Amino acid sequence: MQATDAPTTSSLDGLIDLEHYPIHDLDGESGRALIQRCHEQLADDGCVVLKNFVPEEALARLERETERLSPEAHYNQTETNPYNNAGDPERPASHPLNRFDDRTNGFVAGDRIGEDTIIRQVYQHPDFQRFIATVVGMEEIHQYADPLADLVVNVLREGCQHPWHYDTNEFIVTMMTRQSHGGGRFEYAPGIRSPEGENFDEVEQVLDGDRSRLKALDLQPGDLQVFFGRYSLHRVTPVEGQKERHTVIFAYAKEPGFIGRPERAQRIFGRMAPIHETLLKEGMNRSDSLAD
Repeated sequence: MQATDAPTTSSLDGLIDLEHYPIHDLDGESGRALIQRCHEQLADDGCVVLKNFVPEEALARLERETERLSPEAHYNQTETNPYNNAGDPERPASHPLNRFDDRTNGFVAGDRIGEDTIIRQVYQHPDFQRFIATVVGMEEIHQYADPLADLVVNVLREGCQHPWHYDTNEFIVTMMTRQSHGGGRFEYAPGIRSPEGENFDEVEQVLDGDRSRLKALDLQPGDLQVFFGRYSLHRVTPVEGQKERHTVIFAYAKEPGFIGRPERAQRIFGRMAPIHETLLKEGMNRSDSLAD
């Protein structure tokens, strides 16, 4: 993305703590220092966490917004493996492809999130996109072409969890807007697989309870996270208490036109968009050979 001649704040002013996180002026001294800190975090373990990215007064507005959207969440309870596929009967039961766990959570699909919402304005804002692109080391990033998965609110009620899994895109950007009373802990195994291979042996060790390579984050409302979830196995532990856990997921891709697999849309959102139905008929190809 091309830099502008002068920094702009527009709709991000008051919504993001631009004093501590000057994403509108990445060419300035403070902006360059911010990017350097992010790159150092990312190089360390594939994860960037910016605490209090959203100031308290704006966070209250965001929490109300996701609370208003949360009834739109599609909940499902299913048994899933880390790859969100049907497994492989040709492999042993202990193989990661055949290790299924309970997934009980809810997602508000992107087509339920209006253009006038704060979270969509942030998602589509050029300054925010340029910041994310610079953090992940890309010239530019692109919004999903997937109308269900482009911008999502993950809603976890008491007892809900998101078991070990990978994301379908190379990196993911999330912002917590509401934390549960207990549980809901984010755990991950940094870079456990790569575009060149699945590393099934080490994945199996994690699934067996080996925590030697795991990291955990105590994310709080207002924190922004940039995470390479396509290569790092990760989960959210079961939520405890009556208060829901809300997280906004901003989905970008390094190439334009990214659309998730139709069967994944059906599982997560309970439905497919017309583009998924078309892909189901015509077939689709991925740029890598990973399971999902």
